[in-house]
Amino acid sequence: MAKSKFKIGALLFGGLFIVCLLIVYNYYQKIFSSAVEINQEDKYFYLSSPTDLSDLTFSLYNQGIITDTLSFLWVAKRKSFKTPKAGRYLIENGMSNNELINIFRSGRQVPLKFTLNSVRTKEDLASVASSVLEFDSLSLISLLNNKDFAEKYGFDLNSISCLFIPNTYEFYWNTTAEEFVRRMAREYKGFWNEERKRKANALDLTQSEVCILASIVQAEQLAHPDERPKVAGLYLNRIRKGMRLQSDPTLIFAMGDFSIQRVLNEDKTLDSPYNTYKYASLPPGPINIPERSSLEAVLNPIEHSYIYMCAKADFSGYHNFSKSLSQHNQFANEYRRELNRRRIMR
Repeated sequence: MAKSKFKIGALLFGGLFIVCLLIVYNYYQKIFSSAVEINQEDKYFYLSSPTDLSDLTFSLYNQGIITDTLSFLWVAKRKSFKTPKAGRYLIENGMSNNELINIFRSGRQVPLKFTLNSVRTKEDLASVASSVLEFDSLSLISLLNNKDFAEKYGFDLNSISCLFIPNTYEFYWNTTAEEFVRRMAREYKGFWNEERKRKANALDLTQSEVCILASIVQAEQLAHPDERPKVAGLYLNRIRKGMRLQSDPTLIFAMGDFSIQRVLNEDKTLDSPYNTYKYASLPPGPINIPERSSLEAVLNPIEHSYIYMCAKADFSGYHNFSKSLSQHNQFANEYRRELNRRRIMR
């Protein structure tokens, strides 16, 4: 009788032990076993803000990152996880529910590289930035068109574009428009070190004026950066002599039609502060966000006596430089004839 009771007890204990093992194994599977099965080693997952646990779960399932939403939610509940942090996350194949929840809870994002190249307008800048970062273009445009906001950084609505220095930067994807500008302001201060400030002062230019002139230099010489210091030297000569800059790109910017290849005399009557045929000195703001090489070209110009230039008639992208108006007119006539031959009338 005692043996029989012992066997029954042993069986019950064994059965209970197996049940406990199964429960523990089930918990382990839900918490620590692989929950992510994707057809690649890793995947970047974007979680917009504002968001909640149900949004996160749906997105993970919808993108094929997890297949068992019940176990994911079960683990989330046990970890009291309710509010994920928006961002760009690296999801690795084989991650467990526990690992997934930990990265969304901590906001452990992977930064991305954003390359800011030269663009023409604030709208172009906002479009490029918002195509990479979470904020929408209108949020950035509204800041750049806000007088008080621009003045906070030492600019006005025309010169605020000078704040942005083209380069490759690292950002978190969910950076806001205001955080983006704040970061660009730090980079701007870093660019304008004491040596560059000294060079600008020696040219009798403010930092914004260097940027504005650099934007003109770049627009005049898009194809060959090696010629930009020479172009910069020419415009500095004209500024010192009190001459109008007479730059076609500034007039095209004023007209707002960047498809124009040929400026006509009638265009030069346009009443705009960006029309450097009509008004002397620099325009009130840059006509593009100039590359670093263009900024350096202005800060390190080639010294010469040229005050005129004209695109070469061979359409190489280089220019003929002149000291006299008569010589310049010869080059200009050659270029006009080539424009006519190629039937470029506008």
